[in-house]
Amino acid sequence: MRVFSGSLATETNTFGPMPTGLASFKDRGYYAAGQHPDHLTLFSGPTWAARLRGRPAGWTLIEGMVAGAQPSGTTSRYAYELLRDELLRDLKSALPVDMVLLGLHGAMVADGYDDCEGDLLHRVREMVGPHVVIGAELDPHNHLTPAMVQSADVLVSFKEYPHTDVLERGLELVDLCTAKAQGRIKPTCAVVDCQMIVTMHTSRQPARNFVDKIQSMEGKNGVLSISVTHGFAWGDVPEMGTKILVYTDNDLPLATALARQLADELIGMREQLTVNYPDMDEALSSALANAGPVVISDGADNPGGGAAGDSTFFLHKLIDRGIRNVALGPLWDPIAVRIAFEAGEGAVLKLRIGGKISTLSGDPIDLLCTVKALRADMEMTGLTNTPVALGNCALVESAGIQIALISLRNQAMGADLFTNLGCQLEDKKIIVVKSSQHFYASFSKLTKHVIYAASPGSVTLDLKTLDYRKVQRPKWPLDLSSHSHF
Repeated sequence: MRVFSGSLATETNTFGPMPTGLASFKDRGYYAAGQHPDHLTLFSGPTWAARLRGRPAGWTLIEGMVAGAQPSGTTSRYAYELLRDELLRDLKSALPVDMVLLGLHGAMVADGYDDCEGDLLHRVREMVGPHVVIGAELDPHNHLTPAMVQSADVLVSFKEYPHTDVLERGLELVDLCTAKAQGRIKPTCAVVDCQMIVTMHTSRQPARNFVDKIQSMEGKNGVLSISVTHGFAWGDVPEMGTKILVYTDNDLPLATALARQLADELIGMREQLTVNYPDMDEALSSALANAGPVVISDGADNPGGGAAGDSTFFLHKLIDRGIRNVALGPLWDPIAVRIAFEAGEGAVLKLRIGGKISTLSGDPIDLLCTVKALRADMEMTGLTNTPVALGNCALVESAGIQIALISLRNQAMGADLFTNLGCQLEDKKIIVVKSSQHFYASFSKLTKHVIYAASPGSVTLDLKTLDYRKVQRPKWPLDLSSHSHF
């Protein structure tokens, strides 16, 4: 069997302050055809799974371009079209093939393209024809457009948030596509729009039970695959929102009924799924009242959702309240990192930190800092236990607060973001992380107390403050009068 794999992925915050260009893909991971490294990366699940399944089966695997960018603002037309066309050229040169396996995100938006994945999948289908099997792995924070569903034979989303199941879902996708190519199954799908936007933390109930339930249904009684699209609230496109996707083996009535049933269950638990977000002062007071370390999520400044990662709102609060014995990071400030490297470890100097990109970054803060540690080309452990580049990094301390400064923008995932710089987290009273949920897999091992705080930022949790222009309405909680099907 001849199989083609490749990837083009980013999550677009259309309200974000920084455009996504070619440099964003180069920074996070761009690999030309055949150049993907010998380890899994976040959006190369299908490629890695195809290697694992294909080698013992004797497949001819042709690996095309793999490119992923840190979430940010709207992708430039030039960057999207250039990378899309490169991937399509790779596919064309690989023809004929029996399967096409793609690692996508599902919420990529470019100038002139509200639905990049739908556009790409449509072009792939036109190129390979109706009989070649096309499958794609998606992030659950996707928009699941009709063009995506119609152009692919199988779409499989990560089930876990944090996304710890990239390889498992990649293997699921490859196995289903293989069965389709061999004529053993006929995937038939139904989609139900829940007319809402929720985020499901699978680290807690009731999301945990819901995901366990749908996984127990797969592979039985004609049900092939079930994916929950959380949606990505910071992408202002018509199809944004929470949806259920069900594939059955040539049984459309079953797919339709099951998708509706699961959607109604999800709608019924939407209030329980909503996370309580105290404001910054409440979050800090609650943290001080508990035994440390307490982890506070500064999710509104999460680079994984398209924020700059340089906001100073929490840092100002900590200093104003005189709270000490704190670790905060990662704070993206390549200029401050450069200055710290110039000064050297042990240096004491005045440093202007953060607040550089937009009003949603807050004001820069001037601190007398001690440079505690410097690391060139540092990495942290990512969700798939693979290295994530952070560039040159510095740990600086001021007024009892240790700040992890990075030069390549990323969110907190592995606790070694701090420990690689010599920051002893178990001794801290409070750890403030710039991440919405991906930090949880690693940092929850340090504490029983995790607080998700509401702070200003490009990934604001108050969705009603966002100026939506394109989203199909009504949609809960933007429209509290949305009562369809419940």
